[in-house]
Amino acid sequence: MIELILNSFEGTVKREFNQKNKKMANINKPRVVKDYDKLSEEIMEQIKLNYPRGFQRNLITFKNAKGRYVSALPFETEEKYYLIRMTKSEAVDIIENDDDYNDDGILKKGVREEYEEKYEDGDDEDFDFDNVVDSSTEEDF
Repeated sequence: MIELILNSFEGTVKREFNQKNKKMANINKPRVVKDYDKLSEEIMEQIKLNYPRGFQRNLITFKNAKGRYVSALPFETEEKYYLIRMTKSEAVDIIENDDDYNDDGILKKGVREEYEEKYEDGDDEDFDFDNVVDSSTEEDF
């Protein structure tokens, strides 16, 4: 019985430790604030994979260096943490004018498969992008 309680406690501590370390990983990465149209094609494609249902619902707000509130789309690579500046209306316009998205604002299956193959890292081969629920968290900058 005591061993069961200790194993349960140990599992809880490990989960909490891993969650804290995952948050800390973001702190150590260089943070880049950039406009969407100034991103490389490679980063744009990875962002589309990360947000296959569009950007609008995933925007966060932060204060820039001048103390003004700015909305942006968070995106993380292994090397950097990006905040891509855009308003809600710009987020909608980007998707509406991008041929990679269908009329419903969803990344086309063929495009998604092409990008998955191009950026496959082996960790999420069985990941089902059709059932993605986008979420984001607000970071202090």
